[in-house]
Amino acid sequence: MKQIKGTSNKILEVDLKNRTHEIYEVTSRERRLFLGAKGLGLKLLFDRMISGIDPLGPDNLIAFMPGVLMGTGGPCSGRFDAVTKSPLTGIMVTSSCGGPFGLALKTAGWDGLIIKGRAESPIYIDITEHGVEYKDAKDLWGKEIPDAQTVLDDKKGKAVVIGPAGENLVPYANMASGHRFLGRGGLGAVMGSKNLKAVRAIGGAYMIKPRDPTMFIKVKARAAKYINQNNLTAETYRNLGTSANVGPCLEAGILPVNNFQDGKHEKGKQVSGEIMAKNHDTKHHTCKPCTIRCGHKGSFKSGDMSAPEYETIGLMGTSLGIFDLDIIAEFNQICGRLGLDTISAGGTLAWVMEATSKGLVESNLQFGSSKGIARALEDIAHMRGFGAKMAMGTRVLSQEYGGQDFAIHVKGMEMAAYDPRGSFGQGLAYAVANRGGCHLSSYLVAQEVYFGLLKPDSCYGKARWVKFFEDLTCCINSLQTCQFTMFAFLLESPLSKYTPDVILGLLMQYLPVAAIELIDFSIYNKLFNSVTGIHLSKTEFIKCGERIHMLERYMNCREGINRYDDTLPGRMLKQGRTFDKEQKKVPLNKMLPQYYKIRGYDKDGIPLKTKLEELSIL
Repeated sequence: MKQIKGTSNKILEVDLKNRTHEIYEVTSRERRLFLGAKGLGLKLLFDRMISGIDPLGPDNLIAFMPGVLMGTGGPCSGRFDAVTKSPLTGIMVTSSCGGPFGLALKTAGWDGLIIKGRAESPIYIDITEHGVEYKDAKDLWGKEIPDAQTVLDDKKGKAVVIGPAGENLVPYANMASGHRFLGRGGLGAVMGSKNLKAVRAIGGAYMIKPRDPTMFIKVKARAAKYINQNNLTAETYRNLGTSANVGPCLEAGILPVNNFQDGKHEKGKQVSGEIMAKNHDTKHHTCKPCTIRCGHKGSFKSGDMSAPEYETIGLMGTSLGIFDLDIIAEFNQICGRLGLDTISAGGTLAWVMEATSKGLVESNLQFGSSKGIARALEDIAHMRGFGAKMAMGTRVLSQEYGGQDFAIHVKGMEMAAYDPRGSFGQGLAYAVANRGGCHLSSYLVAQEVYFGLLKPDSCYGKARWVKFFEDLTCCINSLQTCQFTMFAFLLESPLSKYTPDVILGLLMQYLPVAAIELIDFSIYNKLFNSVTGIHLSKTEFIKCGERIHMLERYMNCREGINRYDDTLPGRMLKQGRTFDKEQKKVPLNKMLPQYYKIRGYDKDGIPLKTKLEELSIL
């Protein structure tokens, strides 16, 4: 078998209209500045796309980017990114996936794939070590995702596939690789708009080897040690999956109930991770390779299937007033078959339920009842009747029918399942997240709720922490590895581990600049260094994350994003949660100017030219 030391630096560019392809060579400068995966994908699209294009038009590009760790056996490294302009939000969207397609693409010899144009009729493409082959997909078009995967996936060939929702251009349609999904922002619709049912990579031609194997083995061992001794990664998530988040979110009052009208419910414990494990015989069902193993499958009334993740429990369950794991698992499976993002689908259904109760729309959907939901999901995916309206998401629905204050989205993307009225830093993170209502841009709920290191109802220092975790997350998504490794790598380093929580919390809350300087995230840059042979210091590495985040913001601003878009749903700013006697709202206006100043934006939220030049973007 042939070997690739570090990275091949070869990007395959495919034109579906003309059925041609070219090979682009990544420069050492691009690798040093943008790392790989998310960062490099954004840079490649920035150089090739003009602003104002139709996300569902032939001029939109979609990039699939395995990271530099892919194929090395690094910790939790079986992940790849996709980058495009979102049909849901009209701005850039990136999504991370742990399915097998990324490894197949990397071991076919490619560090990335860019697809442009539109095929004249439905096709799928095979990516081999030699280039691209075009295949007729007329017999696959209309098939649900599992049925298409049965046809396409084999020992070496691994595909990313869309379902009916993507074919019908639902703006929050997703795509699947194995049992994992590129979930947010309508990536599936972009594929569908190109008449592209699937992309299959035929891997196994190359073996990936780090350029400095001695350093890599040493750092990998340290990473595994930290993961296996951290309580969250070694115990909680490994045993319960992300459904373990239900308990702390319920206790903190940030579990979405009835479209975020409330944050607690007496039935909340019925959908907890502990109940899932006890009643549904859950087993590991993970990305590969994975050290944490948070993914699970279990036995439910509808059969054996993937266990719903926390976000699905929150948006397809409690936010609809449903507290039955069998029902939530069924809805999760339906979305998986059809190719629908469970967060946006759940957020949309919750808005419809509330709008129905207020007389703004007519439907048979109501909080606390599962009646009509399965049919509604089918109607959304096939653009039938009122389903065609629901397919547009909460922003478009509320603009047409009213009810904008309870349309729970940011920049057009439905918000994840953490109520920011009980986690102010997470509220700021939502408001400024580049892709919209995203919890993964900067996951401050962990520091504010899970670990209690930051006061959840304080504004002090939150802007600086949001920026830091945005930058670090961009680095992680450009390596690529799992974001959950942050819990282990940051908290198990000696300084964090042996500093008493009280002192650590005080330092983080009141001296954030000093605390950030003391954080040891060197595992990440040392993994990058050992694989690529490029040496980046801790400072240079985190600067890459800042650069990647700023590039994405700049690309969004070219599409019209400014400070008026950096906001939260009216419900979060004007209305308290039902259970909360203090009726707390998110004081966003206290945090936003601080964030802009720290980030290097002007008062309108536009990156300063001097900052863009400093980061080598201009």
